[in-house]
Amino acid sequence: MSTSSESLGEVHGSVITNGKVGWRRILSFFGPAYMVSVGYMDPGNWATDLAAGSQFGYKLIWVLLLSNLVALLLQSLATRLGIVQGLDLAQASRQHYNRFVNFCLFILAQIAIIACDLAEVIGMAIGLQLLFHLPLLWGVALTMSDTILLLFLLNKGMRHLEGFIISMVFIVGLSFLVEMFIVEPDIKQVGLGLIPHNLNGSALYIAIGIIGATVMPHNLYLHSSLVQTRKIERNEIGIRESIKMNLLDTTIALNLAFFVNAAILILAAAAFFRYGFHQVAEIQDAHKLLQHIFGSLAPALFAIALIAAGQSSTVTGTLAGQIIMEGHINLRIQPWLRRMITRLLAIIPAFFTILYAGGQALGNLLIFSQVVLSLQLGFAVIPLIHFTSDKEKMGSFANTTRIKVLAWLTAVLIVGLNVKLVVEQIADWAKGSPNQQTLIYFTTIPLAIAIVLLLLYVFLKPFFIKSENKHSKVPHGSALEIEAIAPVNLTRIGIAVDFSAHDRDTIRHALMQGGKTAEYYLIHVVETAGAQYLGEAVNDYETQSDKENLEKYQLRLKELGYHSHNSVGFGKVAQAIAQVVNKQNLELLVMGAHGHKAFKDIIFGTTVDSVRHLIKVPVLIVQ
Repeated sequence: MSTSSESLGEVHGSVITNGKVGWRRILSFFGPAYMVSVGYMDPGNWATDLAAGSQFGYKLIWVLLLSNLVALLLQSLATRLGIVQGLDLAQASRQHYNRFVNFCLFILAQIAIIACDLAEVIGMAIGLQLLFHLPLLWGVALTMSDTILLLFLLNKGMRHLEGFIISMVFIVGLSFLVEMFIVEPDIKQVGLGLIPHNLNGSALYIAIGIIGATVMPHNLYLHSSLVQTRKIERNEIGIRESIKMNLLDTTIALNLAFFVNAAILILAAAAFFRYGFHQVAEIQDAHKLLQHIFGSLAPALFAIALIAAGQSSTVTGTLAGQIIMEGHINLRIQPWLRRMITRLLAIIPAFFTILYAGGQALGNLLIFSQVVLSLQLGFAVIPLIHFTSDKEKMGSFANTTRIKVLAWLTAVLIVGLNVKLVVEQIADWAKGSPNQQTLIYFTTIPLAIAIVLLLLYVFLKPFFIKSENKHSKVPHGSALEIEAIAPVNLTRIGIAVDFSAHDRDTIRHALMQGGKTAEYYLIHVVETAGAQYLGEAVNDYETQSDKENLEKYQLRLKELGYHSHNSVGFGKVAQAIAQVVNKQNLELLVMGAHGHKAFKDIIFGTTVDSVRHLIKVPVLIVQ
């Protein structure tokens, strides 16, 4: 469990930028935006782009371009927040809003992460089926394996993780570059597709899906954290240079993402809309039609790009989930567990959709996941604009009037489109189920009102009530005033022993804390199957042996002039140790660390972490 207050503490400030010149210095800043950009070309984008291209030809390319410009603006604000204040978006929200609002924002952001992960699960499963003819359910199950990949890459360092992501982006981009030569799109119609026009009905639904798939809320959290992996000079020149370099990085990466998204839409328009296939929202159908029209190379490249996009997006989605959980509600758990929880929550709807509706229903589920992302976007965008416009905390790096106007117009556009979508969707549900109208209205309208009220609070609160936290660069608050310290005389000290080589150092450090005036409680827990089941009633060989060993320790301490008592616990180690500590009113617990790392912690557990959460006294850990 990470104890760092920094965003992504295990890699915070791990990439050195100082001491480098020329291209080496520029390249040292490059990387975060490419990790973010994969979220702009994940399998969720594929579904919306395919649906847009097959139904409306080239007419919605302008929505992609608009989404890309909006993304560029918002991602640059996210990098500015992370670089200047040293906070990610979730940490800044925790400073500005109360605990209840932060919990609500966490739930909404978590729903967005699950929706994003759902798209990755479906995309990977479909890609594996298309390329290796693997059943969809098997492909969904195999997506659990990316937990191991993420742990491996994180342990290797930030540059290795970024290298993996960039290589995936390269594979996707190269695949679609070749696709463009194969399908030969109508260049004139592509140009006309850049002209905006009114949106209604299914075009509006797909357009909002495109916005949700392109401007993903979790990318704002992720980018504001990733820029902090660069170690920079914390002065005006260093900060300004970092902002400039990250803007360049963001511009290049997001333009590449726009090329990929536009290529998918153009591919659908040229390959399907042109030939009268107007309802191709399913990735599998697109793959079959590509093979039917253009031969074997195009669909193979299509499947390879799909797998690469899904795998890279999965890694970045996991990091975003960690940032959101730690930032909003200050809860830190192991990355593998965080990955498993998110992935399971995404796998369950995908699994049951395949089981009961078949693989053909996955396309609609993909588009729906992107609409969910778009609906959550306002709750990330509005706080971001507030935080980066705060002159007190941003200083000379606060948003200019022009940037604020553009940013708020963007927020109004996003929220307005979402409100229009929600109103139309509720009306369609009610019209489609006349007998259930009352139930639909009584369930959806109160929920919609609650979300609107939360959005209004998030929007209005910073205008009227300023954050009480004055020092934004210290997520856990300011240092306290330290006065004269009186000596602490400990009289009741617990010593956890396990009869290993660690015991000698553990007991020695405990004796140093209390001297010969304190009472020492030697604590050992019997973990046998009998102890788990029978508790104190167990009387097996191991229990007898452990009690004899404790008596030997006690006798030796008595010979040295120390007062000690023996306490034997049974069953689960952490709970048994905590029970003794609480029952005996101990003032300090001394434990030896087992030294496990990575996968050994998964196998053997982390007793120290568990114990310290169950007791209220200090714990001295002896390595």
